[in-house]
Formats: sequence, C-alpha cells, structure tokens
Amino acid sequence: MGQPSEKFSNIIPTIPSLDPERVSLIEKAGLTVKQLEPLGVEVYGADVRSRLPEPVIEALEVEMANRGFIVFKQQTDLSADELVDVSKWWGAHEIHSTHGVHPATPGRNRHIFRCSNDSRHGILGVGPQWHNDGSFEAATFSHSAYYMARAPEQGGGTHFAHQGAAFDVLPKEKQAFWERLVSVNSASSVTHPVVHTHPVSGKKSVWLHLGMTGAIIERLPEDGVAIDELKKQPATADKFRLLTEDEMKELFNDYNDLMNASFEKGYGIRYHYDTGDLLYIDNWALAHRAAPEAHMPAEKQGLRIMDRVTIKSKRDLSPHFGLPQYININGPHPFNKDGVWQAGGVGFRWKDDIRLQN
Repeated sequence: MGQPSEKFSNIIPTIPSLDPERVSLIEKAGLTVKQLEPLGVEVYGADVRSRLPEPVIEALEVEMANRGFIVFKQQTDLSADELVDVSKWWGAHEIHSTHGVHPATPGRNRHIFRCSNDSRHGILGVGPQWHNDGSFEAATFSHSAYYMARAPEQGGGTHFAHQGAAFDVLPKEKQAFWERLVSVNSASSVTHPVVHTHPVSGKKSVWLHLGMTGAIIERLPEDGVAIDELKKQPATADKFRLLTEDEMKELFNDYNDLMNASFEKGYGIRYHYDTGDLLYIDNWALAHRAAPEAHMPAEKQGLRIMDRVTIKSKRDLSPHFGLPQYININGPHPFNKDGVWQAGGVGFRWKDDIRLQN
C-alpha cells in the first residue's frame, strides 16, 4: 500500500505569506507577529482584555483567512467573560451557544465548551477525526477559539490542515468531481458544498464533515458546460443523484487521506500549545482534529484544559446548483433509490475501526 500523499498531485500548494502592509499596521499597535510554517501566525505583545484598534482586528481577520489561524500568546488567566468578549471581535460578532456545558466550566457559561483529558475538569474525547466546527448549522461558524487554560506537560495539541491548499493538490479530475458535490448533515439536514470559494481569501476550499454526514448529492455533469454555468441552472431532480455506499467510502477516505497528507505536502501543522495560548481559526479555511496525545489520561500527559468558543458567520455556507439549504434527511429519497440517505447523529459510517465523534 502506498502513502496517502501518493493519491494527490505533486504541485506545491499555495498559502499566502503575511502581507507586509498588514504586518506594519499590526506592529504600529505594539504587537509582534511571527509567521509559522507552513501556516498560522503567532501574535505577541497583546492583552486581549483591551480591545485592539478596529483596523488591526480587520487585518488579523484577513491573515486568519489566508493562513488559517492566529495565536495570541501569553493570555493567562482569562475569565469566561473575557474570553467571550474577545471572541466577538470576529465574524458576525455573535457567539453560538455551545451544545454542552460541563460542571467545571467557569460560571457555567453557556458560550464555553470546556474540554479536558480528565472528566472532573471537562468533556472527554472531543474531535478525534478531521472536521470543521458547526457543520449542523447553515451559517456554519466563521471562527472558533481554542483557549489553553492549562497545557499538559507532556503535550496534547491540535492538528490543522489548510483546505484551500488541499484543493490545490487534488488531481484535476477529482477537483471537477468534488466541485459538483453537496453534503447533507445527518442530524440537522443542512446542506453544504464540498468545495466552496472562501469569501475573504477567494481560494477554492474543500469542506466535509467526516462524522456527521448522511448523504452526498452529485450535480450530474453536462458536456461542454462549465461548473459556473451548472451553478446558475435551476434545480430539477433529473440533474442530481446520490452517491452510493462505495462512492461515499471512496470520497471520505480520499478526504481523510488528503488531510493526513497535509503534513508531508506542506499545508498542515501539528500545533503544540503553551498555557495561556488563545488560538483562533478561520473555520471556513481550516480543518482540524485533536492530536492523539490530547486524549491520553492526565496521569500520563499532565492535565489538559481547553475552552472552545464558536462565532457565528455573517453568511450561510450555501449549497450550489439551486439546491435548498435544508433537505429533510428523515424524509424519502429525493433522487436515485440506490444511494446513501442516512439520518442520525453519526451519519454514514465510512470506516469501522475509528470512533466517529466530533
């Protein structure tokens, strides 16, 4: 068996470097920025308890879109309210209340999702597979915060993969196929394109949830008709079909391999936290998963406590081809009868030997 990276092209993916003009603007506010390789930016000298100037926030938001994430270093002992307030700098400036509040969450704040490797301190086992946050929402989160309240002494970080660069390394025939696909969330029935154009960076980017997808719809190709023209045509049932079980497994395995190949091909990073790191991702630009070490017991790794906050987007991540934002996954098949159409919290099980929980 070859390596996952052997499935994909040998082109060098493109992740923009820090923009000198934005760097100059940020530095005038007394901050220092460090470009990480191959993606990400660390920011030094900030105290996020005090709001940064609006042009600096806007510059950092663009750098997040281009390079995937930023990290405010040395933000120790943030309170729950302080963490929520700084998270409102981004996206639609509104917080999406989390879907689980652990008893150890500071102030039982409903906006904070506390994760840990010790059940007394947070929710266990979160995010073991590649995913984006909020796939069950139409306006899936524009940004997510990961605040390392306590970093484990033996490590336990997060893996990130740039989804625009991932699209770059797909073979041309897969690019064309994936651009015609739309996913249906198995829990909420919301639909999202498998390839979208990022609203800030302008990069075509892949986007698929490996643990909560119940169906994939393909817009059938038409000879001589470009993808942009297909997107403008009205949706009629005869123009679509559902992927079969074998096709779904191939797609999901390809996507997983594409994310895994990011480290070798130069569009992924294994980020290791320090206590007090406040990391923000652009959730439309970046896939992520918890490092395996993050789930190891505190007795082995040291205690890990991370607080997540999710930020609402200004817009929906809408499907293409005239398809509606919701198609009832609990209802009858809308297309061919032999395709996968599966409701439930986990969705389509594309691999039997892994835990699908995101």
